Amino acid sequence: MAAPAVVNILVVGRHPEILNKVLELIHKNTPYIAAGTLTDDEAVKLFNKLKFDLVLFCQGIDPSSDKKLRHIFNSGNPGIKIIQHFGGGSGLLYNELRAALE
Repeated sequence: MAAPAVVNILVVGRHPEILNKVLELIHKNTPYIAAGTLTDDEAVKLFNKLKFDLVLFCQGIDPSSDKKLRHIFNSGNPGIKIIQHFGGGSGLLYNELRAALE
C-alpha cells in the first residue's frame, strides 16, 4: 500500500531536545508533516483534534504511558500505525517512517 500524499505524524517524547531534533529531521528530510508533544495529556488532545496517519514514540516513554497511549490511539483510529524510534540519524528515521507507512 502506498503512503498517502500528505502524511501527518504525531511525535511523542519526553526530552525536549530530542523531540525538537526529531521534529526538525522530519520536516527537513521527509515529505511528512509532524507535530510533537512531551506529555500524555497533550498527545491525546492533539490526537483527538487532528488526523494523524502515524504515531512515533521517542525514547523515554515509560511502559504504562506506552500501553495507555496505544490503547487510546488504537481505539480512536484502529488503523493508526504506531512505531518506536530509538535514535539514529535522519536516514534511519526516514526509513523507519517509510517502512511503517508502506
